[in-house]
Amino acid sequence: MVRRVVVAVDGSEQAEKAVEYALEQFPDDELAAIYVVNPTKAISGGEYPTQAVLDAEEKRARSILRDVESVARDRDREIATESLFGRPSREIVSYADGTDADQIVVGSHGRTGVSRVLLGSVAESVVRRAPVPVTVVR
Repeated sequence: MVRRVVVAVDGSEQAEKAVEYALEQFPDDELAAIYVVNPTKAISGGEYPTQAVLDAEEKRARSILRDVESVARDRDREIATESLFGRPSREIVSYADGTDADQIVVGSHGRTGVSRVLLGSVAESVVRRAPVPVTVVR
């Protein structure tokens, strides 16, 4: 039975490892890589993000997703890609739920201590909210 696997990407080294992991561990399954444009990340100084900032984030998303497609092609694999807009953990879980995914793969930033408390963890939030198993890759 073919499973659907969602891989969350953000351009980080950990996300690259998550893609590699998914390609290796799920060779016969359908893979989808998603990048979430986070509007709160684009806010600076308490101001709302400008369209130019959001356009730049979307351009970054497309570039990262093209890189993921290239990695998959190099391994004779196909991977669907999609850019979403919103809070990353919510969008990842919602996408997985809406596409009947069987597994989510995310990279871990490995934050500890105060930075983990202050910044939160997308991976941790996905693990808590996901309706399917989640693999966190370091």
